[in-house]
Amino acid sequence: MICSAKACRREATWALLWNNPRLHTPDRRKVWLGCDEHRTSLADFLSLRGFLKDVVPVADIPADAG
Repeated sequence: MICSAKACRREATWALLWNNPRLHTPDRRKVWLGCDEHRTSLADFLSLRGFLKDVVPVADIPADAG
């Protein structure tokens, strides 16, 4: 799994679970993947928009996320 940050090709270690309330039902979780370096910037981007719901290790991505 590769980090979702633009032009990053590092292995993802974090899953950022998010939801756009204008497009998704409240229980739906989309996933961005982040390496250690980009975890914070990706989370800040999602948080600023009110989309970030949780950050978990990649190994703990819920089966129903995506």
